[in-house]
Formats: sequence, C-alpha cells, structure tokens
Amino acid sequence: MKTKLTFKENLFIGSMLFGLFFGAGNLIFPIHLGQTAGSNVFIANLGFLITAIGLPFLGIIAIGISKTNGLFDIANRVNKTYAYIFTILLYLVIGPFFALPRLATTSFEIAFGASLPKGSAGLYLSLFSAIFFLTAWFFARRPSKILDYIGKFLNPVFLILLGLLILLAMIHPMGGVTTAAVSADYQDSVLLKGFVDGYNTLDALASLAFGIIIVTTIKKLGITEPRIIAKETVKSGLITVILMGLIYTLLAVMGTMSLGKFAVSDNGGIALAQIAQYYLGGYGIILLSLIIIVACLKTAIGLITAFSETFVELFPSQKYIMFATVVSFAAFIIANFGLTQIIAYSVPVLMFLYPLSIVLILLTLFGGFYHHSRTVYQTTIYFTLIAALIDGIKASPAFLSQTRFAESIINFGNHYLPFFSIGMGWVLPALIGFIIGYIIYKVRKQDDRIS
Repeated sequence: MKTKLTFKENLFIGSMLFGLFFGAGNLIFPIHLGQTAGSNVFIANLGFLITAIGLPFLGIIAIGISKTNGLFDIANRVNKTYAYIFTILLYLVIGPFFALPRLATTSFEIAFGASLPKGSAGLYLSLFSAIFFLTAWFFARRPSKILDYIGKFLNPVFLILLGLLILLAMIHPMGGVTTAAVSADYQDSVLLKGFVDGYNTLDALASLAFGIIIVTTIKKLGITEPRIIAKETVKSGLITVILMGLIYTLLAVMGTMSLGKFAVSDNGGIALAQIAQYYLGGYGIILLSLIIIVACLKTAIGLITAFSETFVELFPSQKYIMFATVVSFAAFIIANFGLTQIIAYSVPVLMFLYPLSIVLILLTLFGGFYHHSRTVYQTTIYFTLIAALIDGIKASPAFLSQTRFAESIINFGNHYLPFFSIGMGWVLPALIGFIIGYIIYKVRKQDDRIS
C-alpha cells in the first residue's frame, strides 16, 4: 500500500482540480470586483479569496476526511429528506440554473459581446449557446478523454494567454490603483463585501460536488488510508489554491486599473473583452476568445457529467444520457436570458445555499469533536436555514423583496440578526444552533453519534 503520492501525482491532481473549478465566474467576477472596489481592491480581494478559494479548499478537505461517497452522504447526517433536497438544489445551481448557462454567456460576452450591435446580440447568443451546449453534450457522453486532453494541453495554453494579457496590463497600466474611484457598495465593510461577492464563483458549492472526484483519483493512485487521503487532498488542493489565488488577485488589480480607460461595466465579461481588445487588438481578442470558449466548454462538460452521474445515483431508474440531455437543454434555455440577468437572479439563491454549504463543510471538518452527532448537525443546519432564507429574500428581485410579507421578514433581520446588512445574518443563528445541539449531545451522552 502506498503511503504518499509523488509531487508529479499531486501536480496532476491539482491541475485537474483547477480545470474543474476554473470556469466563467473565475474570470469575470474578480475583474468586476476590481472595477467596483477601486482603490479598496486589496482589502476587497482578501475577502473574496476567503470565499472563492478558502471555502472550496475546506470543502475538498471535508469530503476527503468524511469517509463518505460524497455530498448526499454528508447531508444525510441531517436527515434523508434534507439530503435529497439540498443535493438536488445544489446540483441545479451548479448545473442548469446558473453555472452552466453562465459558461456559455460568459464565453459569448468575451468573444462577441463588444463587437456586436445590441439589437442583434440576442439572436447571436441563441446560435452560440445552441452550438456550445450541443458540443458539451456530445463530449459529456464519454467525457474522460476530452477532459484529459483539455486538462493537459489547453489549460496551459489558456493560462499562458491569460498570463500575457495580465503581464501587459501590469507593464502598461491603464490607470492607477490608489486613485481609482470606489463604488458605493465598497465604501464600507469592504472585507465582508468581498467575502459575500466570492459567493458568485459558486466554487464552495462546486467543491462539495467535485471533492469526491479528487478523493476517487487519489484512491486510484493507490492511497486507501483515510488519514493519508486527507493529507494528499490538502497537498493537491494547495497547488490549486495558490494558482487560483494568484490569478484572482491579478485579475482584480487589472480590473481596477482598467478604470483609467473604461467605465464600470455591467459585468466582468464585458470588462475582460474591453481590456483584451485594448491590449491585443482584433487578432489577440480572437485568440483569447477561442481559448476562453474552450476553457468554459471543458468546465461545462465536467458539470454535465457530475450532474448526470449524481442524479443517476439519486434516481437509479433513469438513464445517464437522459439527464445529460435534459440538463444541456435547460442550460441552453436559461443562457438566453443573458449574463447580467443570470447573475442578478442567482444572487438570492446563492445567499440561501452558501450559508448551508459553509456550515455543512465546517460541521464535517470538526465533526470528530462530537462524533458527528445527528443532533448537532440538525440544530445547526435548521437555525442556519431560517436565517439563510431571510438573507435570500432580502437579495431577491424587487417584485419579491418589496412585497409586504418580504419587507416584514427583512425588517426582522435588520433588527435581530447581526451582520444582516452585509448578507451574513446567518452567522449568529448558526452559532446558536451549534451550541444548543452540542449541549443536547453532551446531555444525551453521545447516544446519537453517527460514526
């Protein structure tokens, strides 16, 4: 039995993990954060990194040490009904509802958004997204070879080209950082605002879905001891975290400097296209667009595969190809709402799901202190769920958030939930739920331990 992986094996796993994670949001949101945070970019970026790379890293470790087969088994520590609902909701978010459509719309915005007249953009988006998801569906039928090919060859090319763009931006900056204007959202509580903005990458949610892939890969390489699996997961994950953290930071700074030439854009996809056009001209933007399309396509193949395989496990009477077809078609339909609309409608869902994901990750990581007591899981999750629902209602579009019922709930949050104004009203309820559950666990003398 092997007791450790080689550096080359860790590098391969880290590269594979990077390939799974690095999709649309990883490109567009750091750029947009840089533009809106202005001279506060470094503090905002620190908060962003905690959510965008710190939480996914913890999620992967949690899967690695949980000794389970993935997200459903971990969520089942609350109860089976919750496990089904939470797993389905999470995969719908990282699948057809938000992450998958965003891959197509981001590719379209970067490749064609800046050059097309606004009146015809909808038609071209429909054609592009149809081709994009048809291609992703085709390869998702048997994804192993194409994912391996892209991970080994096209990811490095993508990084080289993106690195060239970043290098040009650093050598020939469009504007200064310290003098950049700060948007209203980043005037106060900059660190926490960056933390909440990191939700948009979806990577903490994806880590719960993708973590099992990493663990399975490590097992295939000959590591079977859970303690060693967790250790090698950390080592491989660090490679991904360092690389992604560096890219996020440079993209955010590049976004801030772009204010010297451009106004704040509606989304980071438009901004990245503008920056690429400014530095690389027509030929450069074409080449960069092709690589970004392929990078997003690779992630789309991975998401379709992960979604379909998970739903086959949840509903074994159905076929893999059916789920792959349905998720691809649904993503195509939603993609045609446009990138800005997708981002706007995803925010309330993320504000609801992210706290539940964060708490589940932390409960799994520290579960050894209370033998993964079901009571601790239940009270913590239930308290978090109520507060997360209020956070989600507050972040909803006006037609929902401005109803009398919603306003009464939001007023309750404003008065009784600390940090509610910055989208973190769930923190205190989660802590109270944990304390109550832990006390019950101790009083019951550990009768409900799961493992």
